[in-house]
Amino acid sequence: MSRIVLTTIGSLGDLHPMIAIGLELRDRGHEIVFATLKDYQAKIESLGFEFHSLRPDHISPEDPEMMALMMDLQKGTERIVRDYLFANIRETYTDLMVAARDADFIVTVELVYAARLVAEKLNIPWALCVLAPLSFFSPYDPPVLPTLLILAKLRGFGRGVNRGVINFAKFVTRSWSEPVHQLRQELGLAPMGNPIFEDKFSPYLNLALFSLTFASAQPDWAAKTVTTGFPFYDGKQQGADLAPELQGFLASGEPPIVFTLGSAAVLSPGDFYTESIQAVQQLNRRAVLLMGKNLPPADLPAGIVAFDYVPYSKVFPRACAIVHQGGIGTTAQALQSGHPTLVVPYSHDQPDNAARLERLGTSRTIPRKRYTATRAIEELRELLDNPRYTAKAAEIGRVIHTEDGVRVASDEIERQLKNASVL
Repeated sequence: MSRIVLTTIGSLGDLHPMIAIGLELRDRGHEIVFATLKDYQAKIESLGFEFHSLRPDHISPEDPEMMALMMDLQKGTERIVRDYLFANIRETYTDLMVAARDADFIVTVELVYAARLVAEKLNIPWALCVLAPLSFFSPYDPPVLPTLLILAKLRGFGRGVNRGVINFAKFVTRSWSEPVHQLRQELGLAPMGNPIFEDKFSPYLNLALFSLTFASAQPDWAAKTVTTGFPFYDGKQQGADLAPELQGFLASGEPPIVFTLGSAAVLSPGDFYTESIQAVQQLNRRAVLLMGKNLPPADLPAGIVAFDYVPYSKVFPRACAIVHQGGIGTTAQALQSGHPTLVVPYSHDQPDNAARLERLGTSRTIPRKRYTATRAIEELRELLDNPRYTAKAAEIGRVIHTEDGVRVASDEIERQLKNASVL
């Protein structure tokens, strides 16, 4: 069978879809190699995969100070893409070349900007995984850009205005990718356009790893794009289960509200958990707080329990509502659970995901800087008292349960491998 390299940089929301696909491809007989951050080595090797460390690795996804900078609404995306990824493109390229030696195929998320260079240099096919709809930057379905939130109000003015907003974003970021262009020239590769926008896509296969209920294909999406459905993984394949304490709590009363900030925003929570506790008390509701390494108050009120992490697939279905940051992995699990959500977007794709959930009719949104107990109470009451949200969330959940993003993505990768073997 084939040797396939899966490569990613980012949070668990970036890693878990690749693990899901890697497990499926391995079950089909392929040799799977992971190239990702050193912080994930233990997780990857515990699953029995070959692991290669990928730079830049001087910023850990578990460093709260760094994550606060990376999650900043105005500057976070620039810091990650320009100052972290593009500035270290040579190191990423060097490491990925080692991992991809003798590979037949590369599967990458867009943040690994060196993947296209490696694939072209080795002359092997590759696939780009698009985790969130924002990444297509389509004027037919205009994204909410974290640095230009005010321009999202222009969405209804038509494609011409939306195209202008996207072109403005291209203009602002035009110099960020200069290190990529310099490296391509040194490697003897043909010049390319902006790798943040249209020139990031693969000529072989682009996998839109989300549900068609969340975003539909647009006329200007890249050629050879397949919408697969969400590829789910949160440790359940390893037999992860709920702690007895949580099992007992869930069984002892009405379904709780679950509060979580994913795996990245949780490192810079601000007042999220403090305000959430106050809101739950005034609502007279039960709650589960998923707090990462943040410590809960010593005097946590009755009816509220706190844990560092719980597999979302185990706890979300037993909630009455979910309050989260809008990361694509958390969003997918919340949609699958069939329960309404309140989204508090921090940065990156999260404002766009929140807007899509609102348009879908399953969710409401509070901007991060406006998240207070009073505002949370108001929005949660609307979510929980208005049957429209519950009905729509249940409807979408049923649809997503019929999808199989892992199988569809793996089928498409194998189709590309078969085509390559024929040539």
